[in-house]
Amino acid sequence: MKSVTRSRSFGGAARCSGPAPRPGTAAFAALLAVLALGGCGSESGAPAAGAAPPPVGVTVLQVAPQRVPIVFDAVGQTEGSKQVEVRARVAGILERQLYREGDAVPAGAPLFQIDRAPFEIALAQARAQNEQDKARSAQAQREEARLQPLAQDRAISRKEYDDALSAAQLAAAAQQQSAAKVREAELNLSYTRVAAPVAGISGRSEHSEGTLISTDAAGSLLTTVSQVNPIWVRFSLSESDLAKIPSGRLNGSGPVDVQLVLPDGTRYPGKGRLNFTATAIDTRLGTQQLRAEFDNPKQQLLPGQFVRVRITAGARDDVFLVPQTAVIQTEKAFFVFVVEAGDKAAMRAVKMGDWVGSDWMVLSGLIAGDRVVVDNLLKLRPGAVVAPHPPAPAAAPAK
Repeated sequence: MKSVTRSRSFGGAARCSGPAPRPGTAAFAALLAVLALGGCGSESGAPAAGAAPPPVGVTVLQVAPQRVPIVFDAVGQTEGSKQVEVRARVAGILERQLYREGDAVPAGAPLFQIDRAPFEIALAQARAQNEQDKARSAQAQREEARLQPLAQDRAISRKEYDDALSAAQLAAAAQQQSAAKVREAELNLSYTRVAAPVAGISGRSEHSEGTLISTDAAGSLLTTVSQVNPIWVRFSLSESDLAKIPSGRLNGSGPVDVQLVLPDGTRYPGKGRLNFTATAIDTRLGTQQLRAEFDNPKQQLLPGQFVRVRITAGARDDVFLVPQTAVIQTEKAFFVFVVEAGDKAAMRAVKMGDWVGSDWMVLSGLIAGDRVVVDNLLKLRPGAVVAPHPPAPAAAPAK
């Protein structure tokens, strides 16, 4: 007799058809227990196909227009406000060096001494010649004075008197010339002591003691003096940066804040003042050269030092700041996800500006009140339903 396969229901649960075990056996009891727990099918498994996925939890930042300063950083190099070449005005043997290289020297401080002896002799000769010319001038004047009444009485010829008058005038001119030679000799003698023309930092000596100094361009340079208080900083801005500065601001129509950041990252105390702006763009580099002046009373800055110049030229009031993690960058544009009505995500094309700390400046594409998604961007797609929540409050610093 063939067995009959039937489908039965125990406790309201459907059972799969198959060979029925014999009642009363242990296998039959075990099968009943398994079928009672769940059988071959289950009513509480995965969601049916086509059901909507759960909303994605995202952090949103509600943006509002902010006032952001217009700040640029540029590499600059310091230079003395006055850089003077100290040169010898007279030739001679360099006898002594009267300063220590690299020291700060006041204006008029003696730096070098050139041999005085030849110039003292020249001065003595000029003075002696001047005395001779004085005597000749006095004699010529006395002779002209004696002949004048005789010429009036016609006791002598007019030509004789005119000759005496001319001789007196020539003697006076010769005396004036010799007096000028005396002043020239005195000046040359004073040039043997070379002094600092301005106050500043002294440079390296170009010649050793005992060297014969000449007055030509190659041999007359003795040292340099750089005035470092105030000190100047030269830097340049690109055309793209210049376009972001309000018109005419660099030419004095508005305040420009100039600060320095030293190589160790610290900020130099005090602010600078723009004292030069080039009137043309460098066609090779596409930059405009500028120069700022800084007080340097402690001589903390030295000529030739590289520093970072930070320029603040006004501010913008119509920009938004979003975290850098909220921006999607492609080859052609920038995008952000915003949460629209119904908590649905939408992509928004935006125009980006500069970085401000850890945030990115958005110039256009957003309006006040937009909710920008800042995380879980890889899980989003346009039109997806999200579960937005505000950013977590920042943790308080540990005591």
